[in-house]
Amino acid sequence: MSTLPGVTPSIGKPISRVDGVDKVTGKAKYAAEFSVPDLAYGVVVSSAIAKGKITHIDTSDALALDGVLAVFTHENRPKLAWFDISYKDQDAPPGSPFRPLHNATINYSGQPIALVVAETFELARYAATLIRAEYKEDTHETSLETNLHQARKPKSGIASLLKPPPPKPRGDFEKAYTEAPVAVNGRYVHAAEHHNPMELFATTVAYEKGGKLTIYDKTQGVTNSILYVTQVFNIPFKDVRVLSPYMGGGFGSGLRPQYQLFMAVMAARELKRSVRVSLTRQQMFTFGHRPATVQNVALGALADGTMNALYHDAVGETSQFEDYTEVVVNWGGMLYPAENVKMDYKLVPLDVYSPLDMRAPGGVTGMSALEEAMDELAYNAGMDPMEFRLKNYTDLDHNQNLPYSSKELRECFRQGAERFGWSSRNPVPRSMKKDHNLIGWGMATGIWEANQMPARAEAVLMVNGKLRVSSATADIGTGTYTIMTQIAADTLGLPVSDVLFKLGDTDMPIAPISGGSWTAATVGSAVQAACQAVGKTLLKLAKKMPDSPFKGVKWEEVTFSDKHMRLKRDPSVALSLQTLVDQNGGKAVRETTGALPNMLKQRKYTRSAHSAVFVEVMVDEELGTVKVTRAVSAIAGGRILNPKTARSQILGGMVWGISKALEEESVMDHNFGRFMNHNLSEYHVAVNADIHDLDVIFVEEHDDIVNPLGVKGLGEIGIVGMPAAIANAVFHATGRRVRDLPITLDKLL
Repeated sequence: MSTLPGVTPSIGKPISRVDGVDKVTGKAKYAAEFSVPDLAYGVVVSSAIAKGKITHIDTSDALALDGVLAVFTHENRPKLAWFDISYKDQDAPPGSPFRPLHNATINYSGQPIALVVAETFELARYAATLIRAEYKEDTHETSLETNLHQARKPKSGIASLLKPPPPKPRGDFEKAYTEAPVAVNGRYVHAAEHHNPMELFATTVAYEKGGKLTIYDKTQGVTNSILYVTQVFNIPFKDVRVLSPYMGGGFGSGLRPQYQLFMAVMAARELKRSVRVSLTRQQMFTFGHRPATVQNVALGALADGTMNALYHDAVGETSQFEDYTEVVVNWGGMLYPAENVKMDYKLVPLDVYSPLDMRAPGGVTGMSALEEAMDELAYNAGMDPMEFRLKNYTDLDHNQNLPYSSKELRECFRQGAERFGWSSRNPVPRSMKKDHNLIGWGMATGIWEANQMPARAEAVLMVNGKLRVSSATADIGTGTYTIMTQIAADTLGLPVSDVLFKLGDTDMPIAPISGGSWTAATVGSAVQAACQAVGKTLLKLAKKMPDSPFKGVKWEEVTFSDKHMRLKRDPSVALSLQTLVDQNGGKAVRETTGALPNMLKQRKYTRSAHSAVFVEVMVDEELGTVKVTRAVSAIAGGRILNPKTARSQILGGMVWGISKALEEESVMDHNFGRFMNHNLSEYHVAVNADIHDLDVIFVEEHDDIVNPLGVKGLGEIGIVGMPAAIANAVFHATGRRVRDLPITLDKLL
């Protein structure tokens, strides 16, 4: 990047989304919007029981309708590869993945038991109501809290590399806690929650000559979808292409292939025609969710506020066929230097679908409990909650005894508190009032891992001097299109308007699923590497030119700015990129390469983003209603590529934190083993009227260890601290500790 006068790098600038116009004008197409010829429509029929077997399924009334093409059930599904060979998708936990229409067994309520395919969507939807299933029902167990005695250790697997188990105990927790002059302990509970992105899950399969398939799928990783399809149906990779250029929200729900993909591909191959399968909002509650979790936290401190004892255990729900795990209890050992630590994590298998990663999986769950307990311990020690955290601050991850690659959390506390006005807080609960409302101020700390995964990208400097870059990643609403355009533009010294970034296509270089807040670091590093590879080729072309000023010049001695390659020591010595590509015999300069994490460098450090969250709530003293009137999040997230899209990411996390703390809860009727509020009128999420003054601060943080760009993902750090800060503010307002999320008015009255 250049520092020449008049040349403005795009990284660090609040550039508007390059895909924004397409989205607001309707030009952007989603999985259920692609027009393909000879399209048939599939509608899924869901089971009415939670456990048992189908004894009879009658499809005759549906098949009798003119225009109904087929009804697929376990009785007539085609023989498939995955019924003979164990199959795993990229995000699969240990166990045996769910197989739609495998047999007559019902594993959970809402399980797909049939697919009706018809000439029109309306006809398929009507015909689906005519399917009659009879069951032999078995006793089901869907309540976590009544089955805690069944808790067991999770099965180990490759997933534990990204989701490590709790660290081994340190010191003697029982002794330290028993002798601690200041202590707290509490039980923290939250029910299951569902992702509910705006776009429903859908797959459109275009059946082409020779049985080739072009698949438009709602997914957070086209690579995962093509792996699924080729393995399950035993199709060569060359005969399948998966595209997902846009996604109307995922939040983790699209990390694994969902069953509409299976249904659509199966029907298209059997009928030898194009098929689209879309799920309903109710069916969005029939796969994956944030698992219900019960936690116990006990903390002890010396009289001066030094925390010396930390206990955190958690029990989460999983399905009977897979062991879905989360990192729930490890965070305390990463944030606080207690010498006596004990942690545990167990699972209870229930008759539900496997839980699924949901924004900040495990992190927002564990931090909600830990940071509320920290607030209570601070009160018991007679200390300000922020000063108490600063008293127990550490620059080490004590779980692994490693330093952080960077950690500007102290500065987050300072800047966040100053912006919020924390110093004027009266610490006494119920001391702040406005009319009939109790005012409460609370704060909490946040932490989320900063990972980088392997990825590849292609960069093409075209004959017209424009740059096209691509990678098979996804933009789940985070601004991936925009920041990748900025990285490419800056690497080769081009304006953003001269760069086109494309994604979401398995014909492009491979990239991992988009989740875990790793996409900016992962794909961004690959994009930078691919553009640098183009730059190196341009340098070779420059050296071949007659009387070239770049003869004998090394790669480290050049820079790119203002559409030119320049000498670093004398930027006036330059050749335009157009001139250089003209030297390539009328062909574009094309390079494909990858970026790998530098494990030799990274393994010596823990890499995380950090936050300090400050919240004000207003609680109606008579009604118990809670309103978050303002909040400040101070974020240490490495290098900020685009302040506008970055701020949007944090704001989105803060909004969801409000939603999680006060509203979201999937209500299970255990008599039926079914989520009953499976719609957006009864599954409450935050709406515009719930959101007031939200402020975001990005604390300057330099980190050359996390990845070549120095970036840390922001998708999850915005949510992890919010629920605890809200719960702590509610305590300050009311004097009541609510450890059962969401905090609804009945718990305060």
